[in-house]
Amino acid sequence: MPLLVMKFGGTSVADLDRIKNAAQKVKREVDRGYDVIVIVSAMSGKTNELVGWVESTSPLFDAREYDAVVSSGENVTAGLMALTLQEMDVPARSWQGWQVPLKTTSAHSSARIEEIPRANIDAKFAEGMKVAVVAGFQGISAEGRITTLGRGGSDTTAVAFAAAFGAERCDIYTDVDGVYTTDPRIEDKARKLDKIAFEEMLELASLGAKVLQTRSVELAMRYKVRLRVLSSFEENTETSGTLVCDEEEIMEQNIVSGVAYSREEAKMTLTAVEDRPGIAAAIFGPLAEAGVNVDMIVQNISEEGRTDMTFSCPINLVGRAQSAINKARDRGEIAFGSLVADTDVAKVSVVGIGMRSHTGVASTMFRALAQEGINIKVIATSEIKISVLIDRKYMELAVQALHDVFGLDKAA
Repeated sequence: MPLLVMKFGGTSVADLDRIKNAAQKVKREVDRGYDVIVIVSAMSGKTNELVGWVESTSPLFDAREYDAVVSSGENVTAGLMALTLQEMDVPARSWQGWQVPLKTTSAHSSARIEEIPRANIDAKFAEGMKVAVVAGFQGISAEGRITTLGRGGSDTTAVAFAAAFGAERCDIYTDVDGVYTTDPRIEDKARKLDKIAFEEMLELASLGAKVLQTRSVELAMRYKVRLRVLSSFEENTETSGTLVCDEEEIMEQNIVSGVAYSREEAKMTLTAVEDRPGIAAAIFGPLAEAGVNVDMIVQNISEEGRTDMTFSCPINLVGRAQSAINKARDRGEIAFGSLVADTDVAKVSVVGIGMRSHTGVASTMFRALAQEGINIKVIATSEIKISVLIDRKYMELAVQALHDVFGLDKAA
């Protein structure tokens, strides 16, 4: 039988009525002749509640027990979804990660998927099961302990199952009806995209778009899993939502496909840094060891053997970055004048595979920002994206100006 993977996020299974609504969508696909693997998240707010219980019980918690507790939310949803489908006369069974078994690394709370053997689920499909309801976000380590994949990990679970079982498609049901050119809450002219390339979606996800988890898009691109983002609160057709697919499936599109933003950014500058071979490694090595995710990096021209080094990082990692840099100085590994943190910045980015073959995107972007009186603090580029750091108070204005100047309200 052809197979689909359908994933329902927390808002889509927030209560029994929404679980029933999701189950009706699953039944519709079964009636069309599909076997279905359903991946479910915990009910909306449940994971936060469980995390709160763990932190209140043990501030310096054992990560293995943390995973045992926080993974239980998905188990409840999976059982309720299977029961709901059974009440609709759909043969369904719930599966926890260890029952599949979804094999992962032993990095508790941030495990990575290593293997999904098909034998157990395939055997049940052969016996007449039509729907396997799998608890997302969780797996089992080689030591036999429950692991979790990190927040948003149910998206990754869904894509991994689609790859392992050769699914025709992986449908991600959420509280939005697709991927938009930018956040409709900021720009009311934002337009839903019918299709978007894997690379573009990956950039948008990593730059702040919340529709899909970054790791899930990476996995989909690697294994060529066609993803569809849909609303669980609307009637869906074969052409609903946004299809995330290979670039070759997209006939015509705008040079820029979307504008992304991230409010939670900080700019950090080390002044009067020694300008010598190995200084970048001496700075960014300790940051990496401390788990600081550095994004944009700029080094000024050297003068009298000294230079300034600027980088951006998430605002919640500023304290960790400061500690790592100061410890490196105390150990005599680096020398600098001062470390200045600017926590009042935002990152705004334009993304599009059309940028590979068209010139002038950067100049158009910079001119649009200049016309709005927005000063650029840092610039970073790749083949299909341009990102800038600006004062946070101008973020929404920048998003709107860029959406307008690249004509994103109009289809190609």
